[in-house]
Amino acid sequence: MNTYVKFGGLMVLIVGALVWLAVGGVKDTKTYYKTIPELAQMGNAAQGQRLRVGGDVQPGSIKREKTGTTFTIHQGAQTLKVLYSGSDPLPDTFRDNAQALADGRLGPDGTFEANKIQAKCASKYQAKPAQRGLSHETPANSRISSSGPGVSAAS
Repeated sequence: MNTYVKFGGLMVLIVGALVWLAVGGVKDTKTYYKTIPELAQMGNAAQGQRLRVGGDVQPGSIKREKTGTTFTIHQGAQTLKVLYSGSDPLPDTFRDNAQALADGRLGPDGTFEANKIQAKCASKYQAKPAQRGLSHETPANSRISSSGPGVSAAS
């Protein structure tokens, strides 16, 4: 058999394997952000699928246990119980009323089993209100002299 044919066959095999691995890897890592109402509409089809679900952490629902951390997220009147058992520590911004994204799978009992949590505390990212006396702006009623330092303009 010709060496070029053997080489061509080997290259097709290698490229095919790389394409197969790339497609499989993308399929496993892609997750869509779902709201709690969208998750409820999916019904049993949501079980076992890798999903991301977002909501606000319900105040007083965070409980740290030996098996992980449980908490409840809500959107409006709908709630979802989440069990986080990932190896990474929870973010510093994860607290009551924080916006959270849970990455994982919906269990058969309706509990979302998360292996990754992202959180954002909305109040941390708001602009601080302007304080009097600390602004770098010149008050509107003051006059700036153009005569030089130490010289005041006569009116």
